[in-house]
Amino acid sequence: MAAGGMIAPGFTGAGLDRADHLRLKDGELAALMARAEARMLELAELDPVLDDEGRLTWGELGLAEDMIFLGLDDEAPLFAPLVKIETIGQRAWTVFRLLSQMSPKDAAIWGVARSLNEWHNRHLYCGRCGGGTHSFRGGWGRRCGGCGMEDFPRVDPVVIMLAEHEGRVLVARQPQYPAGRYSALAGFVEPGESIEEAVARELMEEAGIEVTDVNYVASQPWPFPGSLMIACIARSTSDEIRLDSDELEDGFWVDRAGIEAALAGAADAPFQAPPPFAIAHTLLVRWLEQDRER
Repeated sequence: MAAGGMIAPGFTGAGLDRADHLRLKDGELAALMARAEARMLELAELDPVLDDEGRLTWGELGLAEDMIFLGLDDEAPLFAPLVKIETIGQRAWTVFRLLSQMSPKDAAIWGVARSLNEWHNRHLYCGRCGGGTHSFRGGWGRRCGGCGMEDFPRVDPVVIMLAEHEGRVLVARQPQYPAGRYSALAGFVEPGESIEEAVARELMEEAGIEVTDVNYVASQPWPFPGSLMIACIARSTSDEIRLDSDELEDGFWVDRAGIEAALAGAADAPFQAPPPFAIAHTLLVRWLEQDRER
């Protein structure tokens, strides 16, 4: 749970001890791998493998050459396989059905494994000399076999925001969304920008609106492939929209009743809300809560 008893954003709350101090010690990692309670996460390429009750499935470590040390769960060492994939960076619509069945903890654990696997597959070669790289540090780094350069996983900051104007918020959709699905606007933070500046720029670029009073709401790791979603609410100075048709297919302002209907999945809702594990869903819920407090 988040502060104040609110439900935490998706992909958070894994509750693992990441035990960073053990990652550099090959002897310590070997000892963890040899423990009887050590478990290996089962993956279908990058997708989670669930049991009949929607839980992650775990097996014995086996003889995998490379693996990722996820951390300790009540002292039980958890690992994930390092998977070589043919196509990286694909949209993950197919896995969303599985995520709706998973507990928040399982989704968070799997999200770490997925993000790291995508990162490894994007860094098979050195960015300095072009030589091949290999995993080290328990799967939390890659080292070049040629020049020795070391690289470590990073996340890309993304702002995702609701623009608010006189009791309504702006929602929009991209062409690849499921039919009827609308969400908050979002975009990557660019070099040299603050979060507030990125929010204002993205809303101007994508919707042609000027905003003030940017307020942070929550954050979420997003493992498709590896972003940190930074959720904000900003106040728009106008409700006139000029959508960027290269980015968005449609957008409109929706009031409190419309948001409530969408979150409830009502048949007469003006749009289909984002799924609960997406921070856009969290944003809509938090906006309703703030509106009630006014």
